[in-house]
Amino acid sequence: MALVVLGAVFLAILLLIAIFIVRRALLRGALGTVDASIRPAGHRWRMGVCRYQDTDLEWFRLLSLSPLPRYSYKRSSLELLGRRDPTEGERAHIQPDCVIVLMRYEGQELMLAMKFEAYIGLSSWLEAGPVVGVGTWR
Repeated sequence: MALVVLGAVFLAILLLIAIFIVRRALLRGALGTVDASIRPAGHRWRMGVCRYQDTDLEWFRLLSLSPLPRYSYKRSSLELLGRRDPTEGERAHIQPDCVIVLMRYEGQELMLAMKFEAYIGLSSWLEAGPVVGVGTWR
């Protein structure tokens, strides 16, 4: 009986690992996704994946099984404030060779840590939206 229970636990662990791997592959395989750590105001750095949608920027936790984004930001409410190099203290919490992207969302500051190429894509995505009074947002 103990061997059956042990086998069931082992299979459940393998299934969870397989689901995690498939989720990660689906996130990274989709267009408009980049690795990006996030630090909302008052929180610590968290590793994850950003995905650009038509009207939203979604952020998914790296170590999660949830198919839903942890954070979702409306494109029209995101404001790009600039970028900077990480401090020595931040380097331990983010991926190497990243820039810190400073943003504001509905009055709240937030930071993303991403590769410079991903930053260029993010700034282009934000700038590509319609201007005030012409399109569907801003």
